Amino acid sequence: MKDLRKIILLGALVGEVFAGPFGAAQERAKPSPAPDLPAPTVPKSGSATAGVFAAVKDSELRPITAGGFVKDGPVIFKDVAKQAGLTGWHHVMGTPEKKYILETTGSGVALLDYDNDGWLDIYLVNGSTYDAMKGTADPPHAALFHNNHDGTFTDVSVKAGVTNDRWGYGVAVGDYDNDGWPDIYVSNFGKNRLYHNNHDGTFTDVAEKAGVTLGNWSTGATFGDYDGDGRLDLFVPGYVHYDISHPPDPGTEAVGMSYCQFRGVNTLCGPRGLQGEGDHLFHNNGDGTFTDVSEKAGVSDKARYYGFTAVFVDINNDGKVDLVVTDDSSPNYLYMNNGDGTFEDASYYSGFALNQQGRDQAGMGLAVGDYLNNGWIDLYTGTFSDDYKPLFRNGGDQGFTEISPEMGIAEVTYPFLTWATEFIDYDNDGWKDIFLVNGHVYPQVDKYDWGTSYAQRPLLFHNIDKGKKFEVIPAVIGSGLAEVIPGRGAAFGDLFNDGKVDVVINSMDHVPSLMRNVNPDNHHWVGLKLIGGPKSPRDAVGAAVYLTAGGIRQRADVLSGGSYESSNDQRPHFGIGDATKVDAVEIHWPSGLVEQIVIPSVDRFFTIQEGKGVVPGPPDGKGETGHRNQQTKGALDK
Repeated sequence: MKDLRKIILLGALVGEVFAGPFGAAQERAKPSPAPDLPAPTVPKSGSATAGVFAAVKDSELRPITAGGFVKDGPVIFKDVAKQAGLTGWHHVMGTPEKKYILETTGSGVALLDYDNDGWLDIYLVNGSTYDAMKGTADPPHAALFHNNHDGTFTDVSVKAGVTNDRWGYGVAVGDYDNDGWPDIYVSNFGKNRLYHNNHDGTFTDVAEKAGVTLGNWSTGATFGDYDGDGRLDLFVPGYVHYDISHPPDPGTEAVGMSYCQFRGVNTLCGPRGLQGEGDHLFHNNGDGTFTDVSEKAGVSDKARYYGFTAVFVDINNDGKVDLVVTDDSSPNYLYMNNGDGTFEDASYYSGFALNQQGRDQAGMGLAVGDYLNNGWIDLYTGTFSDDYKPLFRNGGDQGFTEISPEMGIAEVTYPFLTWATEFIDYDNDGWKDIFLVNGHVYPQVDKYDWGTSYAQRPLLFHNIDKGKKFEVIPAVIGSGLAEVIPGRGAAFGDLFNDGKVDVVINSMDHVPSLMRNVNPDNHHWVGLKLIGGPKSPRDAVGAAVYLTAGGIRQRADVLSGGSYESSNDQRPHFGIGDATKVDAVEIHWPSGLVEQIVIPSVDRFFTIQEGKGVVPGPPDGKGETGHRNQQTKGALDK
C-alpha cells in the first residue's frame, strides 16, 4: 500500500531550476504564485496540469523544448528516415488550426515481422480529414513498410491491404489465431480493423466477423491471454465519445468554456468537460470471433475516463497478466487479474492512479520495464506540459511508489508534453534507460512566451548507479535527440538486427522519423524470438524472460501495445555490458511452464520454442547478425 503521506504531500521540486544536462544556462522556472505556497494554483482547463510556470529558455532565448542543444557530446541516435525510404509517406490529421480534439492526439506505430523473414517491418497509422470523412476527398493511407535487409524499406501497404482509410489512432500486434503469423489491430475514430495475416504478404480485415469493430473513438489496444486458455484476448480503451456532426465548440452545450482554455488562452476543448468513451475487453472464442466481456470482467470503465494506452503484463509475478491503462486528465487504471476471468480494480491502493501529490495527470504513453533489475515491472507515463512525468517503482507487495522528483527526472520535464515513452537499454550496459517523445497539442503555444513549443525534441534519460538515478543525455546538434518534431506515437526495436534498439516516431502532420541507434559502445547483447507451445499463445505474448550475465539478472517481457498507442519489437532484448557469455536464462511461459535455457553465445538472436529449447529460426537467428551488418551500414551512409 502506498504511504498515505505521499498522497497528501505536494512535491517540493515543482518549478526548480535545472541546468547542466542541456549544456546551456537556463532560467529558473518558478510557480506563478508566491514561492512559499505549497504549489501553484491549478487552473481549470481541458487537460490536467500542475499549474502555470515561468518560461524555461536556453542561452539563445529559445523555448527549452526546441533548444538547449550542445555542439559536442555523444551522438546516440541519428534520424535515417530519408535514407531508409520512409519520408515519402506523410501523416495527416484534420486541419493545421487544430480546432477540435479529434485532430490533435496523433497516431501510433507498430514494429512487426509480418512476413516471418527475421527482420522487423514498420506499420504507420494515419489520421484523416473532414473532407475524407464526408467522402469528398481521398483519405490518407496508413503504411506498411517492408524491411529490405539493407537499411531501406519499401511501402507495400496497398498490396498488403492494410491502408485502413479511416481516422486512425492506435495499433496493436498479436497472433490472435495462433497460426504463427502476426496480425494487426488498428483502432480508429469509427469502426476498428482487425487485419488477419494471410501468410502471403497480404492481410484481410476480419473485424466485422470477429465482432471487434466497436464504433466511436478507440485508442491504444493490447493483446494478452488474461484467462490462460492459450489464446490472445483483446483490450481496447476508449477516449472521448465524439459526435463529428456536433463538435465541441466553446460555450456550447457540448462543453463549458472553462474546458476550452490553456493558460487563459482560448484553445480546442477537452478532454475534460467532454463525455468519455468506455473500455472494452474481448474474449477470444478460438473460432475467429470474440465476445465482449468488459462488464463481467470488471474493466468496462464505468467512470468513463479518457483512456489512451493499455498493456497486459504480469505486475505481481503470479503468472497471470494484469492490465495497465493510462488515462488522460483522469486517474490511471491498474486491474489485477483474479485468475477466474475477472479483475480487481487496484488503481488507487496500488499507488498507480495518481502521482505522489495525490493528483491525477494527463496520462498518455506508457513505458513498461524493470529498470532496477530486481524482477519487478516498473511503469513510467507521459503527461501534459506544465507537469512532470511520473516514474512508478514497483515495490512488490508494497505497491507502486511514484518517485520522479527523487530520481532527478521531474523538473526537467515540466515544459515538455510527452506522448510515447519506453524503457530501453540504448547502450547495452544491462540497465534500462527512458526515452520520451514530445510535442504539444495547441499550435497557439508558439505565439506566447511560455517556454514551450508545438514541435519539441525527444528526451533520453540514462540509468546510472544501478537504477538509483537518471541523467539527461545532451541533445547534440544534428543528432536525433536535437530533432524538433511534433511527436506522437513511437515504437522501439532492433530494426537492423545489429543489437541496438532503434525508434520509429509517427509525428503529427509530418514525415516519420527513424532514430537509428548509433551509440559508439561495444557492449554485448542477446536477442530472443519466443514461440509458445500448445498451451501458450503462439507468439508468446505474456511471457517473462530472466537473463543472467555479468552478475546482473534482467527481466524482459513479450508485450503487445504500450509506448503511446503503439506496439514494440516483441523479441526480448538484453544488453549485457562487457559480459561475453550468458550464465542463465529462465523463461516463464504464459502456460505456467518455467524453463531453464542454455544460450551458447552472445551478439546474436536465438529462437526458443516452448518445451524444445533453442531451435532453428529465420536467417538472422543463425549467427548472421552478430555484428553490425556492413551491407546495411553502407546503404545508410550513402
